[in-house]
Amino acid sequence: MPSETTTRRRLLATGGALLTATFSGCSQLRPESETDARQLVLSLSPLDGPLRERYVVDLTETRPPWDETAFNITLDGEEYTTQHHTPFLARGDDTPTYARRNGTYYHLDSLVVGEETVTHPVLRLFEVGRPDELETVPDHVTHSSLPEADQRAVRIAYFAARARGNAGGVPRGLVQRDGYVYRDDDAAGASDLLEEAGPSHVEYRDAVYEVEVTRETFHEAVYRADVDPVADSASEVETVLRASLLDARVTRADLSQAEREILREATVESYRESYPYSTAFASLLKRLGHWSYLDGNVEKDAGVETGSERRFLLYDERYFTYGLRFTSE
Repeated sequence: MPSETTTRRRLLATGGALLTATFSGCSQLRPESETDARQLVLSLSPLDGPLRERYVVDLTETRPPWDETAFNITLDGEEYTTQHHTPFLARGDDTPTYARRNGTYYHLDSLVVGEETVTHPVLRLFEVGRPDELETVPDHVTHSSLPEADQRAVRIAYFAARARGNAGGVPRGLVQRDGYVYRDDDAAGASDLLEEAGPSHVEYRDAVYEVEVTRETFHEAVYRADVDPVADSASEVETVLRASLLDARVTRADLSQAEREILREATVESYRESYPYSTAFASLLKRLGHWSYLDGNVEKDAGVETGSERRFLLYDERYFTYGLRFTSE
């Protein structure tokens, strides 16, 4: 299944030929306005195929592997729980996830059912310097000589060491408490760095780092996998997904030529106007359900996002994601 980025690139490369048939017509739509230097930007990205191709997953082909285990155990009527990580939602967002088994489609989710207080080792690295620049190079091990679990720990703790005191950030979800947390007991048991007489320094990316290991307390939520049947056919699960995801539905026959041109331009690049908006743009915002954007003090209205937020549109049986945001450029 192609990504949204790939789909958009392919669309732009073809000059929007595919969309010309859908968003027909051409007109000058941007009014000159002196009342508001700020502009409202509408951007659209087409999605290929039905929603079920994006949200019905094959758990035998996805990672992490515990999702398939959670699914199988829960379907068998038993309880499956995890700590720290959530079953089925490890793909990075809160959009719905579904799986198919023997012709039935299941909605996958998780519930917080408790809390555990646990202790985990935490690895932190502190840069000493490059070996060729140090007067005295401390005894150290190389990254490649460490067990696989320690190699991963060093790679992640390095990000924290590199960012410490700098403006740059660290990988979200990997670096925790300014280092790496050993949550897997097997990995911790196979570690050289966690041993009482383990290495005090490690060399990684041409620099030597001091190793600090602490054992710290964590309060971790306990999640229970939740699997519910929702559909018995592809058309039924598509209906479920439309009900869950769609923010707006419009048809070409209901739009004016000017409204179609706005959508066409928003898809090929983006479309923007200053307040007060043209009749066509104002009408389109109403059709999309964004009435709050039609007054001059919109940023203080309830339910208005001043940044870009992905929404879903069905236009003549084709899906799009779209966003509305303000810019002063």
